[in-house]
This record gives sequence, structure tokens and C-alpha cells, in this order.
Amino acid sequence: MGSGKTTIGQMLAKRLGMPFLDSDHELEQRTGVSIATIFEIEGEDAFRAREAAIIDELTQRNGIVLGTGGGCVLNADTRSALRSRGTTVYLHSSPETSYERVRRNRDRPLLLVSDPLGRLRQLYEMRHPLYQEAAHFVVESYRDRPGAAVNDIIAVTRCTARDGRPVTAGTRLDAPV
Repeated sequence: MGSGKTTIGQMLAKRLGMPFLDSDHELEQRTGVSIATIFEIEGEDAFRAREAAIIDELTQRNGIVLGTGGGCVLNADTRSALRSRGTTVYLHSSPETSYERVRRNRDRPLLLVSDPLGRLRQLYEMRHPLYQEAAHFVVESYRDRPGAAVNDIIAVTRCTARDGRPVTAGTRLDAPV
């Protein structure tokens, strides 16, 4: 949560000439309600089941950049799907950095507690090893430099554009690929 998955994912997709899909957004479109509403009405377990089904479907597509919800790694089948069906990058972010990014956002059901930073620290301790298990690569999610994270992803994964040409870390984000 708050690692920049959506921002960085959108930038990476643009640079690669691929569509960006966000599993939370897909779930909201299909249900017609927000993630917070699903949490409130159905609870976290039901949300996680819906999330796993969406990610199972989306990871079977080719030629996309997929952003997932931060808690998707809690499901072993989802971790396996992410690892086996594509190249998965863990955007590492400290709890403190994540907190600075999301502290004003009221659409984060897991942070509607008296100590959101403490909750982010708990989530980090629980999820960090799971992210590492699911990921092929770990890239630091720089607080105010998403372009640097995109460059790092391209450098470590040796991503290629849709037309097959390599995209290098030195390529400008606004340059045609």
C-alpha cells in the first residue's frame, strides 16, 4: 500500500506500449462499488476471494502491465500465479514512505485505525516476505521519483517494447519506444 504501484505501473506501461490494468480498479468496475464498500459489506475475506479470482484471470493475459492490491500476496495461489505467469516486480517501500503517500487518503480500509503508521508497520512485517516470495525482482519505490523506479524496472528485467525492441534505462520516459 502506497508503494506507487499505480503511478509506476502506468508509466511503465506507457513506456512499453502496453495497456495498464489495475486489479482493484477491475474489481470496482465489475462490482460497481468501491473496495472500501466491499470491505465494509462483505469483509476482508470475501474481498480477498474476489481479488484472487480477478488476479487469476488477469495474469492469464499477455502483453499487459498489471498493478495489484497490496494484500494480494496473502493468497498462496495468487503468489504462485504472479510468479509463474509473468515477470513480477516487488516495489519496495518502507512503512514510513508509504504512510507519507497515503496518510490523507480515506479510501484505505486497513488504515482506518487510530495508528495508521503502526498498522503499516504491521502489514510490512507480515507481507514483506510474501512479496519477496512472489517477486522475480525487487525495485526500490522512490518517494518522489517514479521515473527512477521505472528505469530500475526496465534495467533489471530487460523489458522490451511491444514491437520487440529493447527498452533501456537510458531511454527518456516521453521518448517513443
